[in-house]
Amino acid sequence: MESININILLNIVLGLIMFGLGLSLSTSDFKHLFNQPKALAIGLFAQMALLPIVAFAIATIAPLAPELKVGIMILSICPGGITSNLVSYFVKGNVALAISLTVCNAFLSLFTIPILVNLFLEHFMESGQTIELPFWRTMFEIFIITIVPATLGVVINRNFSAFAHRTERYLNIILPLLLLLVFLFKWLAGRDEGGTGMTFVDIKELAPWVIGLNILSMILGFFAALIFKLPYKNRITISVEVGLHNTALALLIAGEKLLNHQMEKPALVYAMFSFIITFVIAWLLMQFHKGKGPAPISI
Repeated sequence: MESININILLNIVLGLIMFGLGLSLSTSDFKHLFNQPKALAIGLFAQMALLPIVAFAIATIAPLAPELKVGIMILSICPGGITSNLVSYFVKGNVALAISLTVCNAFLSLFTIPILVNLFLEHFMESGQTIELPFWRTMFEIFIITIVPATLGVVINRNFSAFAHRTERYLNIILPLLLLLVFLFKWLAGRDEGGTGMTFVDIKELAPWVIGLNILSMILGFFAALIFKLPYKNRITISVEVGLHNTALALLIAGEKLLNHQMEKPALVYAMFSFIITFVIAWLLMQFHKGKGPAPISI
């Protein structure tokens, strides 16, 4: 499989993920955007402002190549997504808030990604290396890949709800498998074939920093919600949404838009650990809040 083909597959998978999100949304979900403005505002602030600051601190102190530092920063500005919504559902968090944050992120990322990625490139890359992300083209392409399929899903759900629910069930099985296929190819294939040339040394080098980003992001989200005295379910939900990032979008930016395989590696290593770490931490926090201590997991 050539590089162009794996990038096309990644575009399709990300588009289908957003389509699946749209299929799960109803008119009442959009009303939640206004029903809990305080929680939404705090969650967005933690995701869009505090999270990149934490990632910047990690990238600055980490003894990594400049491309890997940029990869960590790209990962930090792609928060939330379907997987974080799923974790919030499994641990009985505030799913409506989780979905609201994901919808807002989809729109905000149109503007934040092209601007911030260029700032990261300018700061971390060595002088003489001219890598730049075109603003308007990137914004348009993200719009086509994320907003358009999500909107289509919403329209189908509103007019053909039975079909939407059936399709969503199949997508919940197919999409994780397709995304896993993309990750496996990126992990295992050589650079000439569109992979990243990932090695065990890369994983060993990056794992402490991306796992640290995952855990610190969750702590950041939880305490931001705690400071503003949000209900406990909202604290857990914001913690999950800030801590679990959209690796598919990060891969798209690093691999297809910037054509830099090194910058893809932080997202790939992060994907190896983040879901299970986020789920376990969120589940334990919810269990201890109930005063029961750890109990059997029920999904």
